[in-house]
Amino acid sequence: MLKVLILRFSSIGDIVLTTPVIRAIKMQLPESKVHFATKSKFFPILEANPYLNKIHCLEGSLWEFAKQLRKEKFDVVIDLHHNLRTFLLKKLLGVKAYHFPKLNWEKWLYVNLKINILPNVHVVDRYFEAVKPLGVVKDHFGLDYFIPPKDVVELEWLPETHRKEYVVVAIGGQHFTKRLPLPKLIELCDRINKPIILLGGKEDAETAHQIEIFFQRYPQNQPYEEGLAQLNKKTLIFNGCGKFNINQSASIIQRAYAVFTHDTGLMHIAAAFHRRLFTIWGNTTPLFGMYPYNTSFTVFENNKISCRPCSKIGYSRCPKKHFKCMNDLVFDFYLP
Repeated sequence: MLKVLILRFSSIGDIVLTTPVIRAIKMQLPESKVHFATKSKFFPILEANPYLNKIHCLEGSLWEFAKQLRKEKFDVVIDLHHNLRTFLLKKLLGVKAYHFPKLNWEKWLYVNLKINILPNVHVVDRYFEAVKPLGVVKDHFGLDYFIPPKDVVELEWLPETHRKEYVVVAIGGQHFTKRLPLPKLIELCDRINKPIILLGGKEDAETAHQIEIFFQRYPQNQPYEEGLAQLNKKTLIFNGCGKFNINQSASIIQRAYAVFTHDTGLMHIAAAFHRRLFTIWGNTTPLFGMYPYNTSFTVFENNKISCRPCSKIGYSRCPKKHFKCMNDLVFDFYLP
């Protein structure tokens, strides 16, 4: 029996992108025991995954974590993070280990010198390089996301206006330069022209509230409702930011008619459910190989500026102070 430990400590999207590897190991090596090591805050993403035998959560020191993991007597470590922390952990474990090509140098060249020598290979396919020595190959089934029954969102939890059909707009993003400014979010929601559920964390709740206020229909505005109807204005906002955990957000995405999202974890969750997917790119680019995997999607990006990509991760403000990658985006789409 082969006992495998997969390492990926963060973040939401990157962990979702490891799921084809988890599945392939378990399905192609059915006698294997597959364990996963991550940070405790990301445990919910994997807790219902049937292909995992055990999840280990890093909470204290790396040394104590290594002591805990050594008791499991792993045969091999598959490093799908490949950073200094996982390098040290592998040394502490002292067992055979494999990692994937991270392409940091190629990304640096593209970001800093705008020289693109990145291979046209998705990061999931690069992850599979780490399990080749085990005889495991990709299976072309895409991403997985398993929602625990306790986190399935019932339609009755949503406003009556959103129970028949709704569109998700995921407004969050770890960095400012990955997120649409408020005026562009309002423009997008107006263009969608359907019942919309805004998803994001507690930190996104105020932005979502401003969008909610913009589209709010007040009793004193009743005389204008007929005019809005004639203009076919159907945007109705439900602010879900900070109200749902990650699995509940996934449940809402699973039922969505369409999903609009920045380059963030919810994008990959939507890809796992093969939703009608519209992706919004600011300082990053799909050319980094982190686009939705094994599913169709639409890209909104500004390729008319020379400063993009300015980072492989993101910034707290636009380095050029114009933020044209987001401010000049054109939303050209049709939702029947």
